[in-house]
Amino acid sequence: MMTLTELLPAIKQLSPIDKIKLIRLLVEEMESRAEISPLEPDKAYDLPTPYNTFGAGAILMQALDFSDEV
Repeated sequence: MMTLTELLPAIKQLSPIDKIKLIRLLVEEMESRAEISPLEPDKAYDLPTPYNTFGAGAILMQALDFSDEV
């Protein structure tokens, strides 16, 4: 088995197309491993966003003003 340090010089010499093929191959391999992908396909997940978080902007500005003083 080769280490990443040993592989990098060869990877850097690949053409852009071959690099994309390598990326796709690695992603496909990782997707097949259950321990890496805890999310289930076709399931909706709640993703918190700053939308409708009134007051968050003011708190952020206070934090930024405080960091300028330090």
